[in-house]
Formats: sequence, structure tokens, C-alpha cells
Amino acid sequence: MILVVFAHVCHFCLGDSKMGYNAVFILFRLPCFFMISGWLFESVAQRPFLENVRHKFMVQIIPTFIFLLLLAPPPEFFYRLGTLKGGYWFTFALFEYFILYMIIVRISRKWSFLMALVITLGSFIYARYYDSIRSSAVGWQLYAIDFSGFLSITTWRLFLFFYIGAWMRRHFDAFIRWTNKPVIIILITMFFFLIASTSHRDNMWFEMFRYYAGGITGMWMVFTCFRLSDSWLKKFHISKPLQYVGTRTLDIYLLHFFFLPRSLMAYTDQLKAFDSQFVEFLVILAVSLIILILCLLASYIIRLSPFLGHYLFGTKYDKKASTDTPSRNQCSI
Repeated sequence: MILVVFAHVCHFCLGDSKMGYNAVFILFRLPCFFMISGWLFESVAQRPFLENVRHKFMVQIIPTFIFLLLLAPPPEFFYRLGTLKGGYWFTFALFEYFILYMIIVRISRKWSFLMALVITLGSFIYARYYDSIRSSAVGWQLYAIDFSGFLSITTWRLFLFFYIGAWMRRHFDAFIRWTNKPVIIILITMFFFLIASTSHRDNMWFEMFRYYAGGITGMWMVFTCFRLSDSWLKKFHISKPLQYVGTRTLDIYLLHFFFLPRSLMAYTDQLKAFDSQFVEFLVILAVSLIILILCLLASYIIRLSPFLGHYLFGTKYDKKASTDTPSRNQCSI
């Protein structure tokens, strides 16, 4: 979540998505996010289908529509319902991932990986040619393509990372044994940085390989590093703050667009004048952490009201308690 805010500071506030090592972070940021989401969902995926859909709709879609309305009131609201949803595409896409995952594992768990792969790669190819297809479409074809944009089908190219997260949860012991081997950790890390050192090429197959190989090795590298450094995080009192941010990911995601300092665009050239990615990283990280703190403060205030906490963040409250006692499942995306 910190890296999501970091990326949006780069893009919306400084106008350059490659500043401060963000070109490297982008390889594993969303894969990590969706992998964790799949990890968390696996344990509840076998509950009744409609129960899961209703619960996730209340937690993700309704709050997102409310915040999108606040950020872009009508008539602009209706123009924000394309693929990116005014920046709120993540919760829409994730809601659809929940549904896709439940469908394919109910069809056949044995062939679920193949189905996930077909969905993912098909979406990647469609996303690559989406603009050109849309520009040549007319009549009902244009409406059909725009509807696919509303459904965020082009974002299904990230579904594989969600599926892998669920797979890791099912085979966790085997995964831990595998990644506990130093040689495996070294190879994964080396392979990730080898991919990160390559630049963009106008070749679909190369970009597809870079996108998924970089995403898978990157998210496994980050996951393993955090797992192995747990004692150090606790020693330096970093573990609990990070866990707290983890339980407020949805809140931060929905709120942070309101706190992005767009006025920083005037200082982009001055920051670039240092000609140092590390300096850019420190400045952008500092701004991101300030935004994060403001989001957590706003979240705390909003959650003081059970009504607002429920409808804005999907929080489930203990009716017997007088204070905010949301369940853990309700707190995270």
C-alpha cells in the first residue's frame, strides 16, 4: 500500500512515473498486492458463492462508488466509469477476481491453473490492442468494447498473481520449504534484478515475459524477505506499524486520492536536477508517508461513526461494544 501511494505521488504529483526507482517497484507492486489478496481469499473461497459475492460487494464496490462520487460528482462521475474508474479500478478488478476464482475452482480445481492462465494471457493481449480496436469500432461494437472497459477486462491480466497467492496458501508448507533454500532465494533475486535491468521493447512476447516473470519473481522475493526479516522488523518496532497499515489498506486506497499534493508538479524539474534516483526516492517516500499518516488519521475519525465506518469502509462492528471493533477480514482489501 505504501508503494501504491508512492507510485501515485510520482504519477499525479510529479508527472513522471519512473522517478525514485518506481520503474523497478512497478514490476512487483501490484503482483504483491494481488498475491496477498488471493492469499487472504483462499480460506473463504469455498463458502456459499452468493454469500461471498454479497459480502465483497458491500465491502468493496459500494464504498468505491461513494468515494468516486465524492471525488468526481456527476456528470463527471459517469465519464470515470471506464477501465481505470477515475483511479479506483483496483477494487473493481479485485471484486471480479473473487468471482472468477470461485467460478474456476468450482468448475475444476485440477484445471483451474490452466483456466487462470488463459484468462490472464487473453486479457494481456486484449489490453495491448484495446485502444486500436476501440478506435476502429462503430455502432454496437463500440458499445460492447466500452462495456468491456467498464468491466475492467483489460485489468484481468493481473489475475494470475491473485491465483498464485491462493495457490501459495493451499501449499504453504511446501512453498516455505522451497523458498527456505538459500540458493533458491539467491536465484529468484538475481533473476528479478536481471529482468528489472531490461528496458521496454515494442514486442508483445518480450513484454509478456518481462511482465509475468518480473512480477512472480519480484513478489516472491519481497514476500520471502519480509518473512525472513520478521525478527528484525520487531526489533526495530516496525512490524506493528506495518501490520496496522495492512489492516487499513482499503481505507488508505479510498482516501489517498484526496490528499495527493498536485502542487508538487511545479518542483519536478528541481528534484530531477539532483540527477539522483536515491534523492528522488527519499523525497517521494517522505511525501508518501505524510499522505499515509493523513489517511490513517481520517480513517480513524470516520470509523468513530459505525454508520460511516460500515458504508465507507465495509467495517463490521461488534454490536455489544461501544468502540470500533471491526473483524480482521473486514479491514483488509
